[in-house]
Amino acid sequence: MTMRTIKTTSGTEVALDGDLLAVLETLYRELHSRHGLDYSFEDTMQEIRHLIGQMLEADRETYLLESLFLNSVTYENEKLGAYVRKLTSEAGRSAPPQG
Repeated sequence: MTMRTIKTTSGTEVALDGDLLAVLETLYRELHSRHGLDYSFEDTMQEIRHLIGQMLEADRETYLLESLFLNSVTYENEKLGAYVRKLTSEAGRSAPPQG
């Protein structure tokens, strides 16, 4: 069985092997090579739409699942980080003076 590939707007091939981070890295390199750090929401969405337009339904489902999982983990880590910062801040305010 041959692995499917899709292409960015400039022709860079992207292997569809279920690795969301590889797709994100290719997306970043594609946008950065064309726009430097000055790319817009619209530039990003145009490239994402171009990639999604080449995917089969099963590919889109696979990458949506991966994306939701990655985002849920990121969200959880951000919430936990905020909670730890709050606890650390509260502990620092209630600590008796040293000395």
